[in-house]
Amino acid sequence: MSPPFPIRGKEDIEFLLDHRHLWLRSRTMTAILKIKHTVLEALREWLLSNGWWEVTPPILTGSAVEGGATLFEVKYFDKKAYLSQSAQLYLEVLIYSLGKVWSLTPSFRAEKSRTRRHLSEYWHLEIEGAWHDMEDTMKVAEELISYSVKKVIEERSDELAFLGRDIDKIKPSLRTPYPRITYDEAIERLKNKGFHIEWGEDLGADEERVLTQEFDKPFFVTHFPKKIKAFYMKTDPEREDVVLGYDLLAPEGYGEIIGGSVRENNYEKLLERIEEEGLRPEDYSWYLDLRKYGTVPHSGFGLGVERLVMWIAGLDHIRDAIPFPRWRGRIYP
Repeated sequence: MSPPFPIRGKEDIEFLLDHRHLWLRSRTMTAILKIKHTVLEALREWLLSNGWWEVTPPILTGSAVEGGATLFEVKYFDKKAYLSQSAQLYLEVLIYSLGKVWSLTPSFRAEKSRTRRHLSEYWHLEIEGAWHDMEDTMKVAEELISYSVKKVIEERSDELAFLGRDIDKIKPSLRTPYPRITYDEAIERLKNKGFHIEWGEDLGADEERVLTQEFDKPFFVTHFPKKIKAFYMKTDPEREDVVLGYDLLAPEGYGEIIGGSVRENNYEKLLERIEEEGLRPEDYSWYLDLRKYGTVPHSGFGLGVERLVMWIAGLDHIRDAIPFPRWRGRIYP
């Protein structure tokens, strides 16, 4: 005879996290995991049916993509290495042979944030397309999201109902194109709502939440200031202080689920940006080679799978969008 089951109802969050291996048997987690399965299936179906090649970039890397402050360092024989923050730089390599590529890999960010939408380990779907400009990959993003929502509504309505998700709140996302506003417009909207935010400051969770209240479907914020974005983003040729980049924000306060940009394909400008960021050019010599020995215009984005699932399923916290959540202080079980 088995001893009494430890979870009987009314346990607090920390208890359920400590007993995650047992809580995953619950009807709630079962419903979420089925929804996530369908989301992953939809993402893969859309990409494969639209001519994108799946590839397998490395998880161990020798250089940063999003900044050294959030790197997890590991010992790699007699050298330092890092867990991947993003597959992007390696996807850029593969567009020269395959044209349109994508990958689904875990990404790792050593962020100290413990908000409802941050994880230290999450699943990252990323695409990179040769000859794609910003509008091209924004169209991919909205069609990918629309298809995913459609498939979940069609195949997981029982699970959504069990979770108490109002399907009418995600149905507007079936219609594309999605709205677009510039960063400049976003700052003005926030100021009009009483936010003390200046041009050049990044949008945080509170700012994104307020912006999402104006839309009933995901929407793009474009043309962010260069100084708050990554070194690889191409500056707007008509305005050098902003980049050809965008975030896709989910409505209902969920915020960013996709971030993308046109990549800088000019060797001298890319080298200058690397040096401006205080990075070592020698760590990126192979990446610079992609521009040195012939290049093409290209663009891409990264999608946080758990953030997408969190919004579609109407979850209160991202921890429930992944079987075993990881963040600062949480590695068990």
